[in-house]
Amino acid sequence: MMDLGLSTGPADADLIKDVSEATFMADVVDASQTVPVIVDFWAPWCGPCKTLGPMLEDAVKAAKGAVRMAKVNVDEAQMIAGQLQIQSIPTVYAFWKGQPVDGFQGAVPGSEITAFVERVIKASGGEAPGDSLNDAVEAAEEMLGEGAAVDAAQTFAAILGEDPNHAVAYGGLVRAHIAMDDLDQAEAILNGAPAEISESPELEAAHAQLQLARQAAEAGPVADLRAAVEANPDDHQARFDLAKALHASGDAEAAVDALLDLFKRDAEWNDGAAKAQLFTIFDALKPNDPVVLNGRRKLSSIIFA
Repeated sequence: MMDLGLSTGPADADLIKDVSEATFMADVVDASQTVPVIVDFWAPWCGPCKTLGPMLEDAVKAAKGAVRMAKVNVDEAQMIAGQLQIQSIPTVYAFWKGQPVDGFQGAVPGSEITAFVERVIKASGGEAPGDSLNDAVEAAEEMLGEGAAVDAAQTFAAILGEDPNHAVAYGGLVRAHIAMDDLDQAEAILNGAPAEISESPELEAAHAQLQLARQAAEAGPVADLRAAVEANPDDHQARFDLAKALHASGDAEAAVDALLDLFKRDAEWNDGAAKAQLFTIFDALKPNDPVVLNGRRKLSSIIFA
């Protein structure tokens, strides 16, 4: 698996520390000169603290060293709490360059904690893990677009090592194997998708591309099929096969036009095969692709004519 530089980080003991008044200067003020330090002011008797603390720790660990955490028991650090005017707990402050730069009071949902940590990281000029993954996805997509399918597959796999439910990367891994003409492996990957993302648009698109790739392997010569259609315009099977062959040759627009022509001639032929094939092509492309936009518009005009 390719190393994205994201899978390792400081040990938890370095990321999260119990800080006293004696160590506050070193572990918070001085440490924040190089990396943001989130300070959790808590007390053993504080119920909400027991919920917030672990959630905050998880978010800090997930940042893999981009931010650190100091836990301050206000019962044992009353002078620090007084200097920072801590009125209630839990209170959370983020320190950067020795100064508080952000914070909140009270227990908040996990999504807000994650957003807070990401905000603190960005304020310090750092990059949140999600940003790094998105950059890696862009790089992998670029590799795939340039024909480097093996490298793209390795990068997508590394991203999934960080986030197994990353739908874009999962779909990308399937598409990379399709590009390598390893259709069985692509199907196996698709079938093994986590339930949480199995119905995501990215995986639906990958499934459609896999269907089209299998059809392409069986597609006949375009010229012969075009001749068959010209010889008998009512040969719906020949027109349907021509559409598949056109798509296999890389001409998605011509394939859509052939299917639209077939749908206009006989919408119910072969249990509505033309419409189903159109939607497979649409699903395989990006929603804003001109082929999709124009094809959907033309299909609607035929249906509602």
